[in-house]
Amino acid sequence: MSKALIVIDLQNDYFPDGKFPQWNPEETLANVERAIEQARAKGVPVIHVQHIADASRGIAPFFNAGTAGVEIHPRILAAAPDAPVVVKHFADAFHGTTLKATLDALGATELLVCGMMTQNCVTHTAISKAAEPYAVTVLSDCCTTVSQMLHLIALNALSTRVRLATASEAL
Repeated sequence: MSKALIVIDLQNDYFPDGKFPQWNPEETLANVERAIEQARAKGVPVIHVQHIADASRGIAPFFNAGTAGVEIHPRILAAAPDAPVVVKHFADAFHGTTLKATLDALGATELLVCGMMTQNCVTHTAISKAAEPYAVTVLSDCCTTVSQMLHLIALNALSTRVRLATASEAL
């Protein structure tokens, strides 16, 4: 199987100085950095996914184009500077994006999914109709959301549909 690491929405607005800080963002950031390092060491391609609010719907609470908050966290970009960036406007990273074409070009058959927010973008991508042809694993130690409770509830819900593993176990 050919793996690809999908890093969803590690963007500045989810960190302490952003518009919508998440629970445990620094530990999650460090874990994702390590996962990217492990992936690159094993030749596993990394794909950044960046959410940009749809301007046609008016100003969003966060992730507005042209703001510092919408940018991918600099440490994540530094960890995988040459990784393709897939821009999305919905929770499902496949919906209306280049993600499938990017995965096809890489020959990926297994997806390692991580990022922010566990119950929203991570979940919707991992169980997307478009993800069904792939073996999907959510990296449980490389995700976070607004609270530990919501994160754990989301992981439990995902466990019936996809594999859960730590980055070390999956890579």
